[in-house]
Amino acid sequence: MPYTPDLDRLLTPGARFADAHATYVMEAHPVGDVVLPTGRVVGCDPVVCPDDEPFTVGVAPGRYPARAWVAVVRGESTEADRRVAALELVVHDEPAVRWEMALVGDQDLTTLKPDAWFGYGVDTGTGTLADPTALAVLENWDEDAVTAVFGVDAVSDGPVPGLVTAVLDEATGANLVTVWSGWGDGCYGTWIGRTADGRVTSFVTDFMVVPGPA
Repeated sequence: MPYTPDLDRLLTPGARFADAHATYVMEAHPVGDVVLPTGRVVGCDPVVCPDDEPFTVGVAPGRYPARAWVAVVRGESTEADRRVAALELVVHDEPAVRWEMALVGDQDLTTLKPDAWFGYGVDTGTGTLADPTALAVLENWDEDAVTAVFGVDAVSDGPVPGLVTAVLDEATGANLVTVWSGWGDGCYGTWIGRTADGRVTSFVTDFMVVPGPA
């Protein structure tokens, strides 16, 4: 079967994970609303891939709260480290009874090998869940403008590593909420939660910070 993280546990404040090297304790942090003028959702590294396709599942246009799930990582001989383990876009703040992998284009789950997943590539250690309207604006920015808003020097200290919020399209309010992606670059999948009657609860990108089940 394709890889599926234990999102019910991951998205629980105070949840504790451990491996041979460290313990990981989850914190939930509101990071503002994401404005979706079209109702379409893109998961991407906005600095290098603002033209990524939206997921095949969308929602009603509107404003939706986002949460960063931060793992406080403690090893035996190291100071506590903080890593964003997941970014969640909340559509209906209700428990999900099932999760499905978010797909783009003609991606087909039946083509995946066991424990594989579809995801978006990260090359600058940054991830977001956003409307294509905001990303289309960013695509036209030059490198200096992108660095000024989303570069390392633009990030302020706080409980959420790499958090930046910026309105990119004044006419619609379309914005970006970006965070640093776990341990850095990689390929990260997004999952869609659903209620028993099929409504979308949230989109969650797993940055693969915490260890999986033994």
